[in-house]
Amino acid sequence: MAEIRIHRDHALGLKKAREIAWTWAEHVEEKFDMECTVLEGEDEDTVEFTRSGVKGELTVAADRFELVAQLGLLLGAFKPTIEAEIQQELDALLAAKKKPASRKKPA
Repeated sequence: MAEIRIHRDHALGLKKAREIAWTWAEHVEEKFDMECTVLEGEDEDTVEFTRSGVKGELTVAADRFELVAQLGLLLGAFKPTIEAEIQQELDALLAAKKKPASRKKPA
């Protein structure tokens, strides 16, 4: 069984990190037919995700994301591609949240 581990530090706080995690969960549910369950906690949340051949958790904290996924035998052969896609998606969501809101110049 192949394992994927991804760690991303951030300084967004728990509220914004939750927004990113929920967006990510919605995306993988639609795109990859995953079943996601969000377990909210005081200091961190856990997004459990599963489908045939994949089982994992995304831990969401005020200062980090930790993703651990187990790939079954068939999907294990595609680990590099799957891992790269997860990293790209998570990085894109983090980058979008880091951008400051645009300010309009006074007239």
